[in-house]
Amino acid sequence: MKAELVRTFRFNAAHSLTNVPTDHKCASLHGHSFRVDVHVIGEVDLQAGWLMDFAQINKAVQPAIDRLDHCLLNEVQGLSNPTSELLASWLWEQIRPQLPQLSAIVVYESESAKCIYRGT
Repeated sequence: MKAELVRTFRFNAAHSLTNVPTDHKCASLHGHSFRVDVHVIGEVDLQAGWLMDFAQINKAVQPAIDRLDHCLLNEVQGLSNPTSELLASWLWEQIRPQLPQLSAIVVYESESAKCIYRGT
């Protein structure tokens, strides 16, 4: 039996997009209350009755979230142009080594704008 788990994380951060025209509103420094959904997929251990403990997901993800919370994303190594797409990819690279069952990262800039990244 296969299942997919989703754990949601939140953080607040500021950024500016460096590769947009200077008159674009996102060229200016601004902030978001980001939401990140981390998806893992795999076989359910029928003895335990679960794919994994949500605490295991938290242990793999929280250090990356803590690095981003209340910071200027442009100053984080690898995020000089922190678009949602590049932020999702960065998170994937941080989390995947600790969580091989990772299947998707969803980054929400707002309730109506998100990026879904499924790795390389």
